[in-house]
Amino acid sequence: MSDQAKDERVPSEVEAAEANANAERTEGSIDGDYEALVRLLKENEELKDRALRVAAEMENLRRRTARDVHDARTYAVANFARDMLSVSDNLRRALDAIPAEAKASGDAGFKALIEGVDLTERAMLSALERHGVKKLAPEGEKFDPNFHQAMFEVPNPDVPANTVVQVVQPGYSIGERVLRPAMVGVARGGPKIAAEAPVEPGPVNEQAEKDA
Repeated sequence: MSDQAKDERVPSEVEAAEANANAERTEGSIDGDYEALVRLLKENEELKDRALRVAAEMENLRRRTARDVHDARTYAVANFARDMLSVSDNLRRALDAIPAEAKASGDAGFKALIEGVDLTERAMLSALERHGVKKLAPEGEKFDPNFHQAMFEVPNPDVPANTVVQVVQPGYSIGERVLRPAMVGVARGGPKIAAEAPVEPGPVNEQAEKDA
């Protein structure tokens, strides 16, 4: 082979080498772009997931805050209302302690006093009711240990067992909570309610006994 032929092949080999190098650089660039894209997509998913978690936490916080505000409004007067029930009980005891003969005596001053005490009791209970306090007088209802306190049992085969047959002291609730359980007597010996186990008397309520 002549020197001229050799010289003619050298540029071709150089161009091929440069082409291979360019191809390798292009391939490397594509690989780098792909890795960068994968990394960005992963970061995007992480940010999206983080944003969803933050949004969920904020929604839970909003709901808890709304519930706390509602409970604060509903039950803020619970302690005060419970104290006022003792006053109402005393007014009722005062009225019940008046002998029937005295009520029928016709004395104008005594009659006005009775009416004043009765009016005071009714006005107090009406004010408590406007603040969400409801009276529990469950005679004839099924015993509910969440709202009633069983004081004794009454043999009575004519009504289903665990039916409230006597209310010793009415109870009161505020919102969905019991403010003071009703003190009741329950029937024993009657037919049991189908598919329901007998309800045992509820635990002793110290506040209710104190009020009594």
